[in-house]
Amino acid sequence: MSNGRNGKPSCFTFSLSEVQSKMLLKICEVRGFERYDVNYARYAFRGNGFNLVMYNSGKLVLQGKEAPDFVTFTIEPQITREFSFGNESVFHREWFLAHAGLDESGKGDFFGPVVTACVIAGGNEVRMLRKVGVKDSKSIGSDRVILDLEKKIREAENVVVEVMALSMEKYNELHRRFGNNLNQLLGWMHACSLKNALKRRYVAQGLLDQFSKSPIVQGFIRRDFPDFELAMRTKAESDPVVAAASIVARAEYVRRMEKLSEAAKVILPKGASRGVIEIGKKIFAAEGAEGLAKYGKIHFKTFREICGIGEGEMEGSGDGEGDETVA
Repeated sequence: MSNGRNGKPSCFTFSLSEVQSKMLLKICEVRGFERYDVNYARYAFRGNGFNLVMYNSGKLVLQGKEAPDFVTFTIEPQITREFSFGNESVFHREWFLAHAGLDESGKGDFFGPVVTACVIAGGNEVRMLRKVGVKDSKSIGSDRVILDLEKKIREAENVVVEVMALSMEKYNELHRRFGNNLNQLLGWMHACSLKNALKRRYVAQGLLDQFSKSPIVQGFIRRDFPDFELAMRTKAESDPVVAAASIVARAEYVRRMEKLSEAAKVILPKGASRGVIEIGKKIFAAEGAEGLAKYGKIHFKTFREICGIGEGEMEGSGDGEGDETVA
């Protein structure tokens, strides 16, 4: 992307799929743009105040003083469906309303506890989050990047961050106290981080990355914040504030895993793979089931497999989700 004389970008490049390229071709033909030839290009058109070249490589190049408008109103909303040219305030106004974002980390990992996080931000704070690269933590493969982004989120002016995390002993104890129902425990933890955040900066609404079809978190916060509206949906991390919460939660999980690994004197792997079982068996051989419970979730089937415990032989066997879980 390069700038013209007025300071606005005058040249844009995109990578389009075959399907997207055909969609754009049809739009250009329907609008009656003038077609012309360019070497190594699938097609090229002269639009109203800009030129457009779609190369065989899949690279799209647009140039001209009217190119920004074509990007704003055609390329991003109709072709790429990704808004990187400052169009978020037009197509995603809800992102910039001050609101709370909630997400968790560690739910699917055998080793380490579940961590919930709440972030409150709006307006220019959200623009800052996007500028520094905040996005869904699951799309970030590096723990170092996660920790670096979390630092920027926590240092951002007027952005509120609250985390709820438990030791493994407390996590396993509370899982039993919540009737071996992980969703109920998770909902209570989300409510704790949300309440603490709202006490620091009250906003009227929030968005939760949905983990259950039941409004569990809403039930926990209703008494203290009866007018607060908490929406929930899957893939909510597309919202920058929820994405920030996902990064904060993952960063805390990473730190706690490092401490647990130091205590276990072995690097505890994330997830629930065969490698997790192999490490778990080494810990079990050295410390027994009670020792393994200091590092892992006892309600996981992985725990019973490592310990050689049959289905139903221990209290709360099974993952204990309780109500319907949203994948």
